[in-house]
Amino acid sequence: MRQFGKPFWKPIPFIRLLIPMIIGILIGFYFEPRLILVFPILISSAPFPFLFHRLPISKKYVLRWIEGVLMNIVLVCIGILLIHTKDPRNTNNWIGHYLSSSSTPIIKLTLLEPLIEKDRSFKTIANTNAIFIKDKWIPISGMLILYISKDSLARKLYYGSELLVQAPVQPIRNAGNPGEFNYQQYCGFQGIYHQLYLKHDSYLLLSKNSGSWFNNALFTAKEQVLSLLIQYIPSKKEAGVAEALLIGYRADLDKSLVQSYSNTGVVHIIAISGLHLGMIYGLLVLLLKPLRKKKYIYWVKPLTILSVLWGFSLLTGASASILRSAVMFSFIIAGESLHRRSDIYNTLAASAFCLLVYNPYLLWDTGFLLSYSAVLSILVFMKPIYQWFYIKNKLLNHIWQLNAVTLSAQVLTLPLILFYFHQFPNFFLLANFIAVPLSGLILYGELLLLMFAQIPVLAQFTGKIVSFLITQMNGYIERTGKLPFAVTDTIRFSVVEAILLYCFLFAIACGFFQKSGKAFLLSLGFLTGISVYRFVFRINEIRQQKIIVYNIPKHSAMDIIQGNRFQSMGDSIGIQHFQVQAARKQMGLQPGKSFAHLALSANLIASAHTSVLIINSSLVPKMPVQPVPVDIIIIRNNPKLEMKQIVSIFRCKQIVFDSSNPLWKIREWKKQADSLHLRHHVTLEQGAFIVAL
Repeated sequence: MRQFGKPFWKPIPFIRLLIPMIIGILIGFYFEPRLILVFPILISSAPFPFLFHRLPISKKYVLRWIEGVLMNIVLVCIGILLIHTKDPRNTNNWIGHYLSSSSTPIIKLTLLEPLIEKDRSFKTIANTNAIFIKDKWIPISGMLILYISKDSLARKLYYGSELLVQAPVQPIRNAGNPGEFNYQQYCGFQGIYHQLYLKHDSYLLLSKNSGSWFNNALFTAKEQVLSLLIQYIPSKKEAGVAEALLIGYRADLDKSLVQSYSNTGVVHIIAISGLHLGMIYGLLVLLLKPLRKKKYIYWVKPLTILSVLWGFSLLTGASASILRSAVMFSFIIAGESLHRRSDIYNTLAASAFCLLVYNPYLLWDTGFLLSYSAVLSILVFMKPIYQWFYIKNKLLNHIWQLNAVTLSAQVLTLPLILFYFHQFPNFFLLANFIAVPLSGLILYGELLLLMFAQIPVLAQFTGKIVSFLITQMNGYIERTGKLPFAVTDTIRFSVVEAILLYCFLFAIACGFFQKSGKAFLLSLGFLTGISVYRFVFRINEIRQQKIIVYNIPKHSAMDIIQGNRFQSMGDSIGIQHFQVQAARKQMGLQPGKSFAHLALSANLIASAHTSVLIINSSLVPKMPVQPVPVDIIIIRNNPKLEMKQIVSIFRCKQIVFDSSNPLWKIREWKKQADSLHLRHHVTLEQGAFIVAL
């Protein structure tokens, strides 16, 4: 292995560009520095690296560190600017600047994708074009999510349809429950901050097709592929897997089956990734191999491969993981065509650099992070793991090689898996051993099915084979997922622990590769840091004593927590809601019957420091000599009362309106509370309410 220093960095210059740009992206996102500070630094630093080339060689050598520092400053500034320019909220004509909570706007918009059918509505994404304000149309920009009621007009809408709508535009918010997926941030990374619910009388169809011909061709091709798969793979369960595996369409996937794939560590098979693109790349290289001998058509091979790879990537929706593969393969193909072989680490860094320039928010994309971690892990650890055993038999050696790839991919993806998914599939090796090669056969079979689409007899025969293979793969995955101890779940893993685990893995790898005792000692230090962090976390967990009022629309759900035990209060649907169950699971909570140092009743929760009163029925005003002091009042189930009644009976520090109350009533209470200078928290608007007892 190369030693650290100049020889190590020289063949991988893109890593030196990538690291400072990532730092700039992180600074731009988390600290949001003002451009009035960034631009002077960028303008003053940018010319110096070019001026260094005019210096004598002796001066260049002495001052080379200054050139490096200035170049890093430039790249950090570029990262900050990338985040700023990608955020649509920083444009003057963004839709959010023209919305008012007191009015229902009239907006022209264009559908950016075909409608996806849900249980009660259609869903799609639209781009806003103009808004009607003060008797004139003002050009605007910004995407939003559309939910359209099911009716005859909605079924006539498709990509490119231009609509005139009049309905309240609502900001996208999280429910704010503990451990919940940050949907608001996820949509924000796509440039979407608002949503719109349309009924049949709140929109008009202005134009049927104002989209681009290229996108229209892609959506048409995708619909044709889906119709062919449904036609020749009649079983809904198998067809859903076929659609996901070939073009990444996941709307028809069986939810229990997806959970089985997740529990066995093979969910990457039904999530379009570099694995699928690698299979197609390998097939293309094999089919076009004879063209290598023909000099006059030498360029046909790379152009064909690039066209197919990028066409497939766009057809599948251009997810972060497949874009990474497409860009990386493009660099490899370009290098081979120009007879220039690049270091694979540099190619990987170059693809990441290009993708982050295109979309800096990919840095927070789970698929992007897992994809690059898996590839880097295979590059670093596959060979050492493969060398654990020497196997003479070619078949057994090939099998071990495949397992070595699977094992090596887990090393650097482990911290991400624990942090994002809070579980680990214990039988991932067993599942991947069968599922990965079988998925390759299925993918090739689906490609043959598309080729034979105009020959019904061959298409039906191929469809039956593909359906049979998918059935076998699904059955194997489901049986593996039902084995005892198939998955270790409820793993609580923080970002601090993930960083410390990466540091441990880096140090232990340096210890093995460099034969460094200091690296081994450093790895023990990071492992100790993880242990100390978890010990402190566990102590705080044992000492915790709090109340969580969840945000479950139209339902009431509340947990009283002491240590790792809880008691629930609310309606039967609310306390069993999947978001509540997920929060308890992530926090490692178990049901408890009695709590020390807490007084619990149907309407009162009291500790030594805090008292909480629950009101779920009408108050009968009884004027006490003095208002009864209480720290928090939780109002639920829409009782008939006024805020002045509460003030006359209780001296309260804060009022909480839970999600079982209708929003119109909450707004009335909020006005009354504001006039009486009462602090209040609305779970429907502000998310779950959490208070220590």
